[in-house]
Amino acid sequence: MTEYQNLSENELQAVIENAEKALKNKQANKRKEVIAQIKELAASINVTVEIYETDKRSARKGVKVPVKYRHPEDPEKTWTGRGVTPNWMKILLKAGHDRSEFEV
Repeated sequence: MTEYQNLSENELQAVIENAEKALKNKQANKRKEVIAQIKELAASINVTVEIYETDKRSARKGVKVPVKYRHPEDPEKTWTGRGVTPNWMKILLKAGHDRSEFEV
């Protein structure tokens, strides 16, 4: 194995990139083998199997929800209207305020 301490930064980066490519290829080949085994097993009992592969992540993940309510005295305190009602909103509602007063 190569002595990594003696390699330049560019050489190390090339080694990393090559290793990542090799890993992705091995994982893809393994996946194909497993899918073929699944289909073969299913065929052995007269069952057909369709496997749908997706590489897309959920579109919802990381989507910011706009602020819907803001504290009248402290603009740093906000709420999107989702999830648990924050304490500042609960206190103001108990004091007789209407939720619509705090809409942005």
